[in-house]
Amino acid sequence: MTEKDKLTKEQGDYLLRVARQTIKGHLFGKNEIRTHSPDLQDEYLRRRGTFVTLTINSQLRGCIGHILPEEALIEGIKLNAINAAFRDPRFSPLNKNEFSQIKLEISILTEPKDLVFTDVSELLQKLRPGIDGVIIKQGFNQATFLPQVWEQLPSKEQFLSNLCLKAGLDDDAWMAGELEVSVYQTQVFEE
Repeated sequence: MTEKDKLTKEQGDYLLRVARQTIKGHLFGKNEIRTHSPDLQDEYLRRRGTFVTLTINSQLRGCIGHILPEEALIEGIKLNAINAAFRDPRFSPLNKNEFSQIKLEISILTEPKDLVFTDVSELLQKLRPGIDGVIIKQGFNQATFLPQVWEQLPSKEQFLSNLCLKAGLDDDAWMAGELEVSVYQTQVFEE
């Protein structure tokens, strides 16, 4: 991620507040942070890929996002906050009792770039644990892991095997060399 793409800590903190207020508004009917003000910073209006992750006691509670820049940054954060809290199919919708327990993390993504490799060895060599988010695709099957997932799956082989399973493929599908692989980086802000 280039310096030009990075947000300041203050901007990240603001986006975290927007995400929390959006979830709170959905749960309790409170007003959201106003985001259409004429003095809204241009950076918030740039199209960016975003993910919002919720945890409770360090356990995943919801994580949804857009890899590609589909909408303005601020709108992506709001939409993905709602989706992570209430529409992640792996979890029941967040309830009012859980709201005070959640910890939010937002990830701002760079545009994915195709990773060119000729064989499995070169694929493994080019992956950068802790730096690259990885997207795999084979036919209609596709999945991604954010760079933060390297913390739980530090082995490149284990990372790729679990990513294949997430995509609905056999865990060793990455060894056949028939996957399309793209990488991206993130800037992460957390409460």
